[in-house]
Amino acid sequence: MKDMDIAEVAKVTGIPASTLRYYEERGLIASHSRRGLRRVFDPGVVTKLSLIALGQAAGFSLDDIAGMFGPDGQVSISRETLSAKADDLDRTITHLAALRDGLRHAATCPAKSHMECPTFQRLMKVAASRSPRPHSAGKR
Repeated sequence: MKDMDIAEVAKVTGIPASTLRYYEERGLIASHSRRGLRRVFDPGVVTKLSLIALGQAAGFSLDDIAGMFGPDGQVSISRETLSAKADDLDRTITHLAALRDGLRHAATCPAKSHMECPTFQRLMKVAASRSPRPHSAGKR
């Protein structure tokens, strides 16, 4: 495969050129020259962008993902990091499954209103305990 300019990379990957420029600013990818005003990338950038997309889908931040590439640009992901992220995903899946089950129950609950359903009440408490607290507007 031959070198690709930024428009070609955007077309092949579906990633907007603005995002590609941002990734380059962050050091996640690197162009090696220019063709007119367009940045030119090695074809390996497509694989790197796939890894970035996978990392984001798994919940890694761009900083985390940047740390997964060595100085030579090669992938260097510790198995411990992958295992820890898999554990995080398991916890998230468990939490979301409980929320789903509670909502399904509330949808079919014979109680007069959702607010009278003990399961729905527990669901609200769980959701409230996991939500970030709003900041107070300040004291008067």
